[in-house]
Amino acid sequence: MTETIKILMIDDHPMIIEGYQNTLLYTKKAHQELKIDIANNCDEAIRFMNKSVDLDYPYDMLFVDISLPPSSDGSMSSGEDLAEYARQYLPKAKIIILTMFSESFRIHNIIKNIDPEGFLIKSDLTSNELASAFQAVLHNPPFYSGTVNSHIRKTIVSDVVIDDKNRKILYLLSQGIKTKNLASHLDISLSAVEKRKKQLKELFDIQDGQDETLLEEARKKGFV
Repeated sequence: MTETIKILMIDDHPMIIEGYQNTLLYTKKAHQELKIDIANNCDEAIRFMNKSVDLDYPYDMLFVDISLPPSSDGSMSSGEDLAEYARQYLPKAKIIILTMFSESFRIHNIIKNIDPEGFLIKSDLTSNELASAFQAVLHNPPFYSGTVNSHIRKTIVSDVVIDDKNRKILYLLSQGIKTKNLASHLDISLSAVEKRKKQLKELFDIQDGQDETLLEEARKKGFV
């Protein structure tokens, strides 16, 4: 019996989409029929999703790149926004996130906010892994690529527990943002930033008080 699988692929690089599409069509099971739509930006993706809901023919799976041009009305700025939209309007669709971002802060946020059935870092990706991810997400999710699994393992075994705001402080520091500018990124006062940095240095047992030493320890434990 034929299994029809309706897929929406969202990426702003046509050659990458073509590669994904060819891999799935070449490696699909004999009984699977793939119906694939392609969106190159947020506006196209929203139109496809809305149309599938209106026609009562929703997507079974979405492949979503994180880095996308924002929508024309400014309501969507990335694939993360699209994935959250899909969670609301296509609740049964399985979501596979594909991204070049491999920082722990980004991985943590995507897992927390979207909880994707598949999460692949593009630098990990091979044709075989994409094919395996597709079948696993269809029948036995989740499927995470090596970098994502490494992040999860590190944070699970770490004896350090930090909240989202402290994670963001570490992430911003790792991006070269100066302490004096952190407050504007976090919507808290500079004194609150300093207090949190002090707590982080105590948590990670930083003796020399240096931000670089803090970041080095945070990287070892999978927080950056």
